[in-house]
Amino acid sequence: MKDPHLVLGVLEGDDIGHEVVPASVQVASAAAEQHGLRIQWKPMPVGRRALDTHGATLPAGTLETLATYDGFVLGPIGHREYPKVPGAINPHPIMRKHFNLFANVRPTRSYPDIGCLRDDVDLVIVRENNEGFQPDRNVVAGSGEFRPSEDMTISVRVITRKGSDRVARVALALARSRRKKLTVVHKNTVFKLGCGMFVEECLKAAKDFPDVEVNEVIVDTMAMRLVRDPHNFDVVVTTNMFGDILTDEAAGLVGGLGMAPGLCIGDGDFAMAQATHGSAPDIAGQGKANPYAMVDSTRMLLDWLGRRKNIPQAVAAAGSMERGLTAALADAKARTGDIRGQGNTESFTRAVIGNL
Repeated sequence: MKDPHLVLGVLEGDDIGHEVVPASVQVASAAAEQHGLRIQWKPMPVGRRALDTHGATLPAGTLETLATYDGFVLGPIGHREYPKVPGAINPHPIMRKHFNLFANVRPTRSYPDIGCLRDDVDLVIVRENNEGFQPDRNVVAGSGEFRPSEDMTISVRVITRKGSDRVARVALALARSRRKKLTVVHKNTVFKLGCGMFVEECLKAAKDFPDVEVNEVIVDTMAMRLVRDPHNFDVVVTTNMFGDILTDEAAGLVGGLGMAPGLCIGDGDFAMAQATHGSAPDIAGQGKANPYAMVDSTRMLLDWLGRRKNIPQAVAAAGSMERGLTAALADAKARTGDIRGQGNTESFTRAVIGNL
């Protein structure tokens, strides 16, 4: 194609976001230049800095502007530390719902010598993103969690056939491109209707993917098996809260949350790169945050957009980023302290770029 290019928003978020997001932009820019891909990066305010400068953590017009781009990179959000004032909202659930990014794709992979508890992990958990127990995204208006009296709180879990079907199809397509094995994780022994519906729709969708082997695992069993035999899993699909918990557990097997990338996608050609980890205010500004998860999330964004929009240069740039990340992780002097390294954010970023 002529003049292959992407327009991507850059929202650094909070705390270490101001360190790891610029690192991911540097790496992606270098890889893009290597393969003749032009990326227009569009910085936008979000989070605490946006609250201080614009009066809101998600300033007016942000969603409308982002909609004109191909996608965006969102850094970690430290919303738990926001002041209790109007405009201080948690932005990322709103973004996921506004752009209908219903599937959260979270890969987990072991690398040598970085302190992995298991050296045989290579799986992807596809988490439903916009329903479930999370009260900030499971209803159109109001909240899915409420307190009718001082002594009682009620949380509503929302499961729909459409929501279950569409996330199942994302997971099935991903499994088809990998080792052709999908595990559906649920708790239909207790949530007979909610998880029951989720399983029903996953199995219905699987009929359109006869080449993919599908099995089921109860969520508490899955929590145990992730520790005991993670090598037996390839692609996992599950509901919102189960996926949120299991992906953190999986990250713990391979070096921690600094090794936990993620990509939020939907039906369209628009996606959001967002690492699984939080904003880590305790180490912010010290230059020692591990940028791997954010860089790899950005790599996933380029790869996904390249395939959706038929931009081979973006796919090639993502491939170079993957090679650079693997080489940097093998260099103890470059990688950060959380993964048995002697380096910092800057040294790891330089190492990735040097090995593209």
